[in-house]
Amino acid sequence: MTDIKPTILVVNDDGITAPGIKVLIEEMQKIGHVVVVAPDSPQSGMGHAITIGKPLRMDRVDLYPGVEMYKCTGTPVDCVKLAVNKIFKGKRPDICVSGINHGLNNSINVLYSGTMSAATEGAVEGIPSVGFSLDDFSQQADFSYCRPYISGIVRQVLDNGLPPGTLLNVNFPKTDTIKGIKICRQAAGRWVEEFDERVDPYGRDYYWMTGRFQLEDRGEDTDAHALNLGYASVVPVQFDMTAHHFIPALNSWSFDVASYDGNE
Repeated sequence: MTDIKPTILVVNDDGITAPGIKVLIEEMQKIGHVVVVAPDSPQSGMGHAITIGKPLRMDRVDLYPGVEMYKCTGTPVDCVKLAVNKIFKGKRPDICVSGINHGLNNSINVLYSGTMSAATEGAVEGIPSVGFSLDDFSQQADFSYCRPYISGIVRQVLDNGLPPGTLLNVNFPKTDTIKGIKICRQAAGRWVEEFDERVDPYGRDYYWMTGRFQLEDRGEDTDAHALNLGYASVVPVQFDMTAHHFIPALNSWSFDVASYDGNE
């Protein structure tokens, strides 16, 4: 019997030449047939943005032996959409993996992340999907200790599948040795932004956004807590943003516009 290897779509948001995607490609080559579609330049913080006001370009590149690779002028989500529609021509790959991102995508960061949005788009397309991130922004980041966990997680997803509309958000701490994996919930947190105001040579104001991450959740079952203890966090996430628990209360509100006082 012929052993048919799975087809793996690899995407990211740091760009097609980023060190993180190279590591992910190498690990996926051990598992199946790899197809890469990635932005031609860094697209961090793009979230689930898509390109609608200008044309997209996708060109074949030859960066790693034996890998079918394309660079795209669009966002990470554009990369997934183009891959499904133009490369796979509607036939879904067996899995979509995104990353490895330089920098964490735990807690609220999942909303802003291009890495996770690419994986989310994979899930929207009905593809089992996983996003991987490491707590290290350096271009010399050491991904070596993440490798066995990445391969193990991908093999588990291929063997067991994921529920419809669900994907995995995997984050690795910056450490010499990962203690293991913790299945977690997303920690509550937010960014407290600051804007450094400056003036350009033409006398016009401009701003550099800075800020700090504020953790508002001290639970011991969160991704933030696991990472702080030296574990890799795995959070199942979904793109259905309905607050189902609030629907009964909302049904008790009165939306009869005829009863409103026009002066209110």
